[in-house]
Order: sequence, then structure tokens, then C-alpha cells
Amino acid sequence: MASIPEAGDFFPVDRERLMRRKRRIGRIFEITLVFCTLFGLLMLVALMVDVLIEGVPWLTPNLINNYHSRYPEQAGMKSAIVGSLIILGLTALFSFPIGVGTAIYLEEYAPRNALTAFINTNISNLAGVPSIVYGMLGLAVFGRFFGLLRPDSWLVRLLDLPVGGRGGLEFFVLGLRIVLPFGRSLLAGGLTMTLLILPIVIIASREAIRAVPNSIREAAYGLGATRWQVVSRQVLPVAMPGILTGMILALSRAMGESAPLIIMGAFTYVPFLPRSIWDQFTAMPIQIYNWVTLPQEEYRVHLAAAGIIVLLVILLSMNALAVYLRNRFEKRV
Repeated sequence: MASIPEAGDFFPVDRERLMRRKRRIGRIFEITLVFCTLFGLLMLVALMVDVLIEGVPWLTPNLINNYHSRYPEQAGMKSAIVGSLIILGLTALFSFPIGVGTAIYLEEYAPRNALTAFINTNISNLAGVPSIVYGMLGLAVFGRFFGLLRPDSWLVRLLDLPVGGRGGLEFFVLGLRIVLPFGRSLLAGGLTMTLLILPIVIIASREAIRAVPNSIREAAYGLGATRWQVVSRQVLPVAMPGILTGMILALSRAMGESAPLIIMGAFTYVPFLPRSIWDQFTAMPIQIYNWVTLPQEEYRVHLAAAGIIVLLVILLSMNALAVYLRNRFEKRV
């Protein structure tokens, strides 16, 4: 039986020379990637060194204990730190149950049909939407309620609602004060940040749930467990380290965002601590942005750098917490 001729029988090829050429191209590509990585790290180190040199001498107790002042030596970011922490707490309170619940439904309960595929595609697309778009959405939905509670709106005339001169309702439910619309309040800021990180939380939670071996589910079903028992007692404990890691990393992103809060109308000068979720607020990125725009070098260079250091310390602490929680839950399971 005649053998099939190879390409080299008709067109002689120097295989060794071809392999050397491929290895050389691969080596050049590897060196290029290493150079790009080192260049990025070098720029990051240079930026961090500059921030530390300019900001460390200004890391005084006044920076933590004082409000913003017209005197740089007495200026601080107390209200900004507290505002950021409250916004972060509200964001976690809203995004964790909604995000994890959505991930559980899509992975464990939702049928594989066109509607589910449509939802998955939109969640992936929403994760890449610029943050300023979420700020505009939060302003329209939470800050203004689409203008439905203005004195001249059709809803107010139809229901004869007792709105104020600027619009809005205020009432009490079980002793809790409710203000509609939310305006420039902490609650509006927390809900806007929830919109920002919710797609990230859903995607991270779905990946963690998907990583749980199917053998665990099958073994639980084989012992007669219901679907909810399998999810709550077997799947979630195994997936919780990944869920918490994704949650804290998403909150870290929300901590450093300023564009949505600027659109929402966060104030640059708040000389008091908020006493309720309906109060006005500021945040650390807003305070740093305000200092950078001031003409005095003490604000623009030194205090802004000190504020960046404080913000980085909080962000790194959150990342360290994510690593700790992941390791702790992994040991349990």
C-alpha cells in the first residue's frame, strides 16, 4: 500500500530552522510581557513613593479627628471617613442578599432557556458599564424618583398627595422616619453603590457556586435531601469563601469610586457626622478630589496625599480581611 506523501516531500522544509524561529518569536513575546509588567509596577512604585513622601508628614491625629478647615494644618476628613464607612455598610447590606440570592437562583433553580441566557448576557454587560452611568441612574431613581413626587407631577395630582413646596413625602412606619424621594442622603448613595457592584457580586458568587463539585450535590440528593437543603447545607458552605472574597473586592471598588457620588450630589464640605441614613454626607474620594482642586499646595499636594494613604490603608485592610475569611472558611470545609 502506497504511503501518503507529506508536504516536505514536495516543498523541502528545514524543520530545525523553523523551530528555532518559533522559539525566538516566543522568547521575544515573553520578554515584551515581562517588560510591560515591570513598567506598570515601576510606575506604581514611583506613584506610591511620591504619595508617601508628600503625605506621611501630614498623617496627624487632626487628619482623622477634625473636619475640613480653611487652615490646612487643622483640616481633617472625619466626616468623609465616617460617610465612606456608612456607605460601605449600606452597600454590603443591600448587595449581599440580592447578589448571592440571584446567583443561587441562576445556578441552582433557573431553567436553561432563552430568558436565562438573556439575563446572563445582561449581567455580564452591566459589569462593564462605566460607574458614572450608575451615578446618573441612581440620581434619577433614588435621588429624584423620576420626578414623580414634584408638586406639578401627574401622580401627585391624581392621588392628591400632601407634598412640600419642593416635592417629597415624609411619614413614619413603625416609628421609622421615611423620606421620599431619598435626595442627597446616605441611603441614596448606598443604593447607588449597590447598583454599581451588584453585577460583580453576582458574577463572583456564581463562579464560586459553580466551582462546587457536582458529586456533593448528587450525594446529598441520594440521601433524600431537598434542593434547598442541598443548597443551604452543602453548596453554600463550600462556596462561601469565594463569595466573601468577591464581595469584599467589590466593596473595595465601591470604596474608591467618586464619579457616582459626585453625580448623586455628595457634598464636599460636611462639618458634622450623619445621625441617620437621611442626612447629607461626603466620602473620602470626594474629600480627596476637593483638596486636589484647591490652589494651595498644602491641600493640593500634601493633604490630598495623606488622604490617599488613609484610603489605601482601609482598602488594603479590606483585602486582608478577604484573605483571612477565605482561609478561615476553607479550613472549616
